Amino acid sequence: MSRTKPPFRADHVGSLLRPREIKIARAHRERCEISAEELTTIEDRAIERVITKQEAIGLKSATDGELRRSFWSRDFFRHLDNVETFSPPFVRRFQGQQPKTLAHRPTARLGSFSSHPMIDHFKFLKAHTKATPKMTIPAPSAFLAYRGRSVISEQIYPDLDDFYCDLGETYRKVINAFADAGCRYLQLDEVYMIVIVDPQQRKLFEEHGNDVDRLPYIYADMINTGISEIPEDMVITLHLCRGNFRSTYQGSGGYDAIADVLFNKINAHAYFMEYDTDRAGGFEPLRLVPKGKTVVLGLITSKTGILESKDEIKRRIEAATKYIDIDQLCLSPQCGFASTEEGNLLTEDEQWAKLELAVEIAEEVWGSV
Repeated sequence: MSRTKPPFRADHVGSLLRPREIKIARAHRERCEISAEELTTIEDRAIERVITKQEAIGLKSATDGELRRSFWSRDFFRHLDNVETFSPPFVRRFQGQQPKTLAHRPTARLGSFSSHPMIDHFKFLKAHTKATPKMTIPAPSAFLAYRGRSVISEQIYPDLDDFYCDLGETYRKVINAFADAGCRYLQLDEVYMIVIVDPQQRKLFEEHGNDVDRLPYIYADMINTGISEIPEDMVITLHLCRGNFRSTYQGSGGYDAIADVLFNKINAHAYFMEYDTDRAGGFEPLRLVPKGKTVVLGLITSKTGILESKDEIKRRIEAATKYIDIDQLCLSPQCGFASTEEGNLLTEDEQWAKLELAVEIAEEVWGSV
């Protein structure tokens, strides 16, 4: 049961722990001790090494580890046309340590697209890997997160629905640009569609003026607009994430409440789904996955260095097959290892051992990666 197109039987979400040399170089750059070009050169060499490592352990897809990024979403949104980054009031969202509080808002109508540095980041990845190059960007919902109307000027957008339409159009142009650059494996990291099932997170959304019941449908429409013109051979995956910062999390709750929208309203080809703890609920929602779509079971945690039991992972894969055909399943860690530059609380060796485990189990369960 080998797969010739992504996602592969053993795959991964994308981000990798930042190597020490990048952390040192960033510190030097912040103190203006090295140039932007020198930092880029150091990043290039580190990315080449992590690409080689991914290929060596047997993965069929490779990312740049998001090594050029500081924060999974901010580095994408701040380069869009008519967008500014600002510091909003602090809101405690994670269960443990809290990330730096920054947000985005439009300075004028969205919908245009000039260029984006991540297009060049993808081109570098594509030029340096023999595997299938995979690019990751935040889903549209991450632009506002929970903030809603509270950060959107009524002078720019009297009707908030116009903002959502324009953001979807921006995504259409960005995704087309990735496709033109040769990207055929693109992942949208979708956090907010799943965290709103957590009662505490839902309350936070409501306090900021959101119609929470409508949000999954709004998110689905923006994604569908964004991917409406992709080439026939381009694969779009959604990564469902409940938050990932320094090995902590943002929300809990199963997929039941959003399963129909997720699987039947969004025109994605596959879903990376967090299933490493009871916080994600059971496999029952997988019964709604249509034939022709794929689910990548995130059964291996990226939050600790403890290596899972092969037998336990295989048992859970078998449990999932009560609701979905095994040929529609793949395996991966439940999230990236470093959604932010700080990274999760495990070592690089432990990170690579997790990915090697995914490859080994895939070979034993499906007969191939």
